[in-house]
Amino acid sequence: MTLPAYPAADVIVAGHICLDVIPDMGTASLAALGVPGALVNVGGALLSTGGTVANSGLALHRLGANVRLMGKIGDDPFGRLIAEHLERQGDGLSSGLIVGSGESERSSYSIVISPRGSDRIFLHCPGTNDTFAADDVTEQSLAGAKLFHFGYPPLMKAMYEDGGRELEKLLAKVKAQGLTVSLDMSRPDPDSPAGRVDWRSVLKRVLPYVDLYLPSWEETHYMLGGREGFDPEKAPEGKLLADYSAELLDMGAALVGLKLGEEGLYIRTTASRDRLEAMGACAPRAGAWLHRELLAPCFETEVVGTTGAGDCTIAGFLCGLLHGLTIEQTLTAAVGVGACSVESLDATGGIVPWPDTLRRIEAGWSRRTLTLRLNGWSRLDGGDGTWMGPYDKPESVSL
Repeated sequence: MTLPAYPAADVIVAGHICLDVIPDMGTASLAALGVPGALVNVGGALLSTGGTVANSGLALHRLGANVRLMGKIGDDPFGRLIAEHLERQGDGLSSGLIVGSGESERSSYSIVISPRGSDRIFLHCPGTNDTFAADDVTEQSLAGAKLFHFGYPPLMKAMYEDGGRELEKLLAKVKAQGLTVSLDMSRPDPDSPAGRVDWRSVLKRVLPYVDLYLPSWEETHYMLGGREGFDPEKAPEGKLLADYSAELLDMGAALVGLKLGEEGLYIRTTASRDRLEAMGACAPRAGAWLHRELLAPCFETEVVGTTGAGDCTIAGFLCGLLHGLTIEQTLTAAVGVGACSVESLDATGGIVPWPDTLRRIEAGWSRRTLTLRLNGWSRLDGGDGTWMGPYDKPESVSL
């Protein structure tokens, strides 16, 4: 059997991928969409790719990272559109896609409703994402890579069934190859099978194999705060951020990052030097990343669309890690890339090369004012707008 030839890559982005249909909502409101029988005039539709593989993966590519994309599509028109779109972004970007066969394996798609000034709503069909399995990622496909980022297991049936054992199998395989492992989540529909999963138990199973756990606040609040009392409008505050991150670190992650939407990005790292040094090929220098708690507010920008902003923020964080930046620089770069993302209707159209992103930040790009309750927090010395939490206890080391 002839095995496929994979182009060299530093980063593999795997997991959920779909075709996004994004109508230009113009001045249409969400309220208008809820009126039975209403005809709502919108503009043209943008066809793009969505999901972790496309959003974080293409953002990393546009930033200049050497990336391989591994998502599963069907042998159908939507699948061909997904592959063609990736190839238009760069030769060979579709070469890592896994093509399912059979009538039941149809490509995933989403209709993205993103009114100006409001968060987006997705109408989603998971398609072939449901059949993505650990065996789809071979040791050969991992060869030469330093970092493996996997995203959206709550939208991938095989990954959340049976208590997350397939996800555990996948991440354990990758970790055994010495790669740094990163994991992102999505919040499932509460009424779906994924919504009824005991996600705390799944996290206990998989986080020992995860170096960077990078979900959103809402996803974490849903999975750890309990479905019964879940309030999607509940704003994060310092104590809950600390409580949730401490629990996730205790489960085994080396670093927990919670995306806070327009408030920015919260990071907390392990106090165990051994765990930090076991992060794999992209392990940072321990002292400056050990026992840290930081929050970087978003940058001021004109918001055109919020689709994929969290995925692009992750891409910025991973890029900073790959470039060996300090944790403060990495956190700041992450929210900078996220801010660039929202300046475009699609997820990655606003992303600019890594050096241009850093120059924009260094030129004095202004930050948004935090509205969170952060009792006991203080501004980090250096005046870059980053905040330091009560559990931030960096070691003093020579770099």
